[in-house]
Amino acid sequence: MEIAVVGTGFIGGILGRALARSGHTVTFGSRHPADDDVPGDTPAGVASVGDAVASADVVILAVPATAVDEIVASVGDALAGKLVIDATNRRGADVVNGRVLLPSSVRYARAFNTLGGENMEDPVFADGRADLFFSAPPGDRSTVEEVIEGVGLRPVYVGADNEALVDCLFHLWVELAMTQGRGRRLALRLLEG
Repeated sequence: MEIAVVGTGFIGGILGRALARSGHTVTFGSRHPADDDVPGDTPAGVASVGDAVASADVVILAVPATAVDEIVASVGDALAGKLVIDATNRRGADVVNGRVLLPSSVRYARAFNTLGGENMEDPVFADGRADLFFSAPPGDRSTVEEVIEGVGLRPVYVGADNEALVDCLFHLWVELAMTQGRGRRLALRLLEG
């Protein structure tokens, strides 16, 4: 699968490198592609945001929430009809996801926003892999599951158009990890019997 990871910071770097290591074709979308060494030791490439998005089957938005408007202004037309996985968090806003900022023509999925990046980089705990809860259109569910598994997390589907539910888990993670001081090495698990 060809995946564009728009964003070369902490979260984007972790996701893109993990996906490249798991066999996906990853291109990081960067504002400064010539100066970016985010791929590290992986076969991932770096291109302009426009070029990365143009060739992708899946686009992961892993930029600061304040940059989503700029991304949409520059490549919004290229996002039309594409599966966009929103990993952004507008912390402190009433709605923390970026869905309203994206073109209505995207196939919108919400994932990678409910764990600290270190848990995506090392998703295995003593009791097994961490779960990642996500929302996606039914037709894109298996694709998003494949992307999540490519990072090493166990996908847990909560339905279509349920980004608000996923965002509740973001708030829960922040409360437990940060506010209560339990530390960022904290993940959630769905147990079924």
